[in-house]
Amino acid sequence: MKKKTLFILLFCLSAVNSHFLAAQNPIIPDMIADPSIIKLNGIYYCYATTDGYGKGLASSGPPVLWQSKDFVNWSFNGFYFPSAKDQLYWAPSKAVAANGKYYLYPTVNTSIYAAVADSPAGPFTLANGADIFTGTDAPQPLLKLNGPKHTKGIDADVLMDDDGQAYVFWAQRGAARLHKDMVTLDTAIVQISTKRKGYSEGPIVFKRKGIYYYLYTLEGHENYKYAYIYSKTSPLGPFVFPENDIIAASDRDQKIYGPGHGCVFNEPGTDNYYFAYLEFGIGGTNRQVWVDKLAFNADGTIIPVKLTHQGVGALSKTKPEKNLALGAKAVASSQAPDFKVKPIKDPTLDRTETYLPQNVVDGSNGTRWMAAPGDSLATITLDLGKTTRIKRSDAYFVQPTAGHAYKLEYSTDGKTWKTCGGHTNVRYQSPHTDNLNAKARFLRITFLKGTAGLWEWKVY
Repeated sequence: MKKKTLFILLFCLSAVNSHFLAAQNPIIPDMIADPSIIKLNGIYYCYATTDGYGKGLASSGPPVLWQSKDFVNWSFNGFYFPSAKDQLYWAPSKAVAANGKYYLYPTVNTSIYAAVADSPAGPFTLANGADIFTGTDAPQPLLKLNGPKHTKGIDADVLMDDDGQAYVFWAQRGAARLHKDMVTLDTAIVQISTKRKGYSEGPIVFKRKGIYYYLYTLEGHENYKYAYIYSKTSPLGPFVFPENDIIAASDRDQKIYGPGHGCVFNEPGTDNYYFAYLEFGIGGTNRQVWVDKLAFNADGTIIPVKLTHQGVGALSKTKPEKNLALGAKAVASSQAPDFKVKPIKDPTLDRTETYLPQNVVDGSNGTRWMAAPGDSLATITLDLGKTTRIKRSDAYFVQPTAGHAYKLEYSTDGKTWKTCGGHTNVRYQSPHTDNLNAKARFLRITFLKGTAGLWEWKVY
């Protein structure tokens, strides 16, 4: 009887763990929002807002570009756009190719600007090479906050049509052609008429099989949702208003809330389309990026998106590596107290964030360990269960855009430690990678500078 009970318990724990480890949403281990994703030359690029970790939109930034070869393992190293102390960088468009260059349209402070680079990875500079924060030759924004025709000059999206004509779209249903220089607007600006009224931001525009789709947000916070219209004539209309026009809204059964400002992208050369969106997270500017499959009916209308914790997984094949840390034992010098999320608009939201050390080895980008406030020399230790040869350690720190310095040590017995990695200078990247080639059972990170927290710790 005891053996049977133990077997059932182990089976249940295994099933729960397998389900949890299968989760691929959120896709990136950091708080980011407003994703614009493209794939170019075998690399996925995610241009996004770096969220402010509870301090509001005014603390967003600095600008970093997450990249991946398989859509599972993401990284960034340094900044791809000029960063200044008083700069608010957010809601960038995807990069589009034209004139032998790449053009990007971020919202900087409270206006949309055009930026240019030789590569989709940047570094991007404002189109005329000037710095908007210094000097007297500051360029004029492409669109100011108080936009024409009652639009709002934030949240740009860009469509390059098959004939080479580029179009830009922005909040409150603004739209216009871009001139061939990609940095000035045609004066024939329109405000797109949609089926549903009210405030709208984060427009998404794409073309599939001769149909132009215009997606627009409604409401916000936990109640964020996406509706759409479409045209078979032009990106600027006239548009058809489908009967079932809400394609993404909160799934309270799955506890997924507020699918907001995002993008649609596809795997080049295929009919595989994906919907990327921000999820409510823990409220305010504490959001993460989720991705689910986008599907269509035979007549081209969009099937409402099934929001999932599983996500879409790997989109490109790469050589798999075994993560030795997955499910290992993790202990820390301290942990922050649980955080009960306060609903803003939806009282059904019941969400508590925990900061357990074990969160760094659970395979989820949506959980993290945080040291307790006041832990001046925080440490976290992995016990791999047995001594084994370790080639590499990848540490995905919390708030990586603020920079980190740390010490990495290894041990075979948990008592005698040898330094094997880390750095004393602050670096802005994720993950922080150390190549070891050492035999060890235990690994320990000591935080020297930066936020003492980890989203994930992977060991190979």
